[in-house]
Amino acid sequence: MTIQEIYELAIKKGIESDFRGKKEIEESQKRVKEGYEKMKKREKEDYDKERLTNPFSDTRILYGDPKKEVKKILVGIDIDGEEMLLAKEMGDIDLVISHHPRGVALAGLDDVMQLQIDVMHMYGVPVNIAEKMIKKRIQEVARGLAPANHNRVVDMAKHLDIPLMCVHTPCDNMAAKFVDEKIKKDKPIFIGDVIDSLMDVKEYREASKIGAGPCVFVGSKENRAGKVIITEMTGGTEGSPEIYERLANAGAGTVIGMHISEKHREEAEKAHINVVIAGHISSDSIGVNLFLDSLEKEKINILSCSGLIRVSRS
Repeated sequence: MTIQEIYELAIKKGIESDFRGKKEIEESQKRVKEGYEKMKKREKEDYDKERLTNPFSDTRILYGDPKKEVKKILVGIDIDGEEMLLAKEMGDIDLVISHHPRGVALAGLDDVMQLQIDVMHMYGVPVNIAEKMIKKRIQEVARGLAPANHNRVVDMAKHLDIPLMCVHTPCDNMAAKFVDEKIKKDKPIFIGDVIDSLMDVKEYREASKIGAGPCVFVGSKENRAGKVIITEMTGGTEGSPEIYERLANAGAGTVIGMHISEKHREEAEKAHINVVIAGHISSDSIGVNLFLDSLEKEKINILSCSGLIRVSRS
């Protein structure tokens, strides 16, 4: 496979696993293209035109010839200078893949949070309320990203002349769909049952061995789970802390997420919603692994680093 083919496969897999569905994504992309056509010439020149064909602004080829054939890759949850030097030391790495966004993809992280509006609506929150709350949070994230040194590792990749790409929301979509299907299949009654269901997954079992497995952040294992929803495993980063009351009103009993801030935890507790944190790096690993399995089928040699718990299901 070429780098471009790997990139296009990531987008395809991300769309297939997206909670919004293909039709809604196509409508969203149509609005993006209409907005682009209304831009002034200067604005069009500076615009990230990948957004016209790729609905995931946090997934990009950051450096390298897209036509390059790939036989061996180094993949990690976070790729920084150390991992790029590791790839150089190995000597035969054709491509480095980061899960977490870097470069222009990090700058675009706030844009993919629009996905959360549709997910909240899917779970019963009125779309106008979800939109207002999530857009407020999107603005906060955008301001937080503004001072970041986005291109640091991209510069390193250029100096070392090692191709680099990142695949974020497509993998998170795959992880969210995987966990959602597992929970729906197991039909947990109590929070303890939710934990047991997650612990069937190899990545979570491995994470538990190093003290990073699934745990209860709000509630207890003896609590009834009620309606279990997966709202915080995809969509860029944490959404609005104000949304928990609305989710409770919509009938949610338990939220499964990758991670949660103290502010979000406090708001969930006020809303009487149980929160199970499956684990950040382990949940990321599930999504990345599901994508890597597709590459493994194409005879690509995969080496893991930077926290990735590699589990092959191919």
